[in-house]
Amino acid sequence: MTASPHLVPLPGETIAILAATSRDAALARDTLNTAGWEGEIVSNPSDLFETLNGNCGALLLAEEACSRRVLEDLSKFLQEQPVWSDLPILFLLPAVNTAQDENNKGNTGFERIARWIPRGNISFLERPLRRSTLIAAMDFALRARARQYAQRDLIEEKEREVIRRDEFLAMLGHELRNPLAAIRYAVELLDMLDTADETRSPREVIERQTRTLGRLVDDLLDVARVTRGKIALDLQPLDLNEIARKTLAALESAHKSAGHRMEFVPDAHAIPIMGDPVRLEQIFSNLLYNAIKYTPRGGHIKIQLHANDDEAIATISDDGIGMDAQLLPRIFELFSQSRQAIDRSRGGLGIGLTLVRGLVELHGGTITADSPGVGQGSKFEVALPLIQRKAPSVSAPTKTDAIQPRRVVVIEDNDDARELVCLLLKRDGHQVEWASDGHSGLELLTKSRPDIAFVDIGLPEMDGYEVAQHVREALGSAIRLVAVTGYGQPEDAENAIQAGFNAHLTKPISLSALRNAVILAPTKFQ
Repeated sequence: MTASPHLVPLPGETIAILAATSRDAALARDTLNTAGWEGEIVSNPSDLFETLNGNCGALLLAEEACSRRVLEDLSKFLQEQPVWSDLPILFLLPAVNTAQDENNKGNTGFERIARWIPRGNISFLERPLRRSTLIAAMDFALRARARQYAQRDLIEEKEREVIRRDEFLAMLGHELRNPLAAIRYAVELLDMLDTADETRSPREVIERQTRTLGRLVDDLLDVARVTRGKIALDLQPLDLNEIARKTLAALESAHKSAGHRMEFVPDAHAIPIMGDPVRLEQIFSNLLYNAIKYTPRGGHIKIQLHANDDEAIATISDDGIGMDAQLLPRIFELFSQSRQAIDRSRGGLGIGLTLVRGLVELHGGTITADSPGVGQGSKFEVALPLIQRKAPSVSAPTKTDAIQPRRVVVIEDNDDARELVCLLLKRDGHQVEWASDGHSGLELLTKSRPDIAFVDIGLPEMDGYEVAQHVREALGSAIRLVAVTGYGQPEDAENAIQAGFNAHLTKPISLSALRNAVILAPTKFQ
């Protein structure tokens, strides 16, 4: 018999059959096959779930074949299905014997199954069963399954779109960081060479705007990762007072140029928390940048820290433009901005607070926003779990270390960035050589054997990973290798370490980061 025109199976789809006897299983399979479907007999209950984990359209299951173990495992399988899946199950029940049913009240096949599987995409078919009834029920089940597969395909396509978006953003970040690196190196060099008062203001403008651009690039990449749960924290014991103090120091020029009065009220004692210092500074930077952007010149911004019994509390408040009641419930949603912020050209990308919330929640904390209304300021409160441990002190590099000369090689194909970073290193007293591609860079490293080498990853002909691998094969650990790249995600740092690098720096690199990297290299320079 041929299949009815409307009974179209999905490609590769099977119907799993578990019956009490091989004869019953074969009869069910033949019935399904004549309708145009592919039935697969499961001869051993232990093999059932291997079949279900394949491209299974439905499950046809005889109640007599359902041991307690089968029902228990099936219940667990159904609970662990992907979000799109609701596997159709057709249970075949034995004929009802009214007298026997009265004697076994509460222990019928239906009631036994319902106790183990109280909910799901389940149909009960009582035998004796007409062939047309089975086919109609299976057709309904497979149509439901087809809609689930369509939903699965849609979800997978959306995930592929997200991956393509993230790959584009990573490439965009890389391309933006290369010119940002050159600009930042130029500003650092100008600060060292030119101390004239008349050039200080434009230098500070360039530096502020470069930092802002770098922060926007970082936020753009990180918000995509945090919404997908792809950020891993480097947790360590910290003092929240120190994190806030460092963030304020980094933003000093920004709030001073905006003419704000910044008030910092730390707790009288250390506030010990377990956190990722980079991500915590990112949280505070975003919140403080928001306050700076949305507070008029001469306004007041306050950051206050304290601890209660089990939480560290940071409150950032301002007397700026505030928020209306309609914005508050969605302030942490992606691309949410106040209308007055957009109209007054103060809005950024609308992603900073989404990123902040994600990072706070990764730390096991919460964040809330409040505002009395438009023109009445805003307040953000971050609560983080407190630990009873003293935060470690980190000693800064000594001035003697900072000026001890090293032999340095820079391998960078961007002419502007290479020239400027070489000048910065030479100004610090280091002996510097350079190369512009992987092959000549490897030759230079093998020949000169410097104390440290800064190697760009995106080199022509031979990339930075290959350079590092060849250096390690030829010279072992004789040279400290630092990867320099526009890609700044955690996996990029992991790839660099696996390739043989000692460290990974993301463009644009600050002068202090450059100096700290050099200080860590043992010197052979005489």
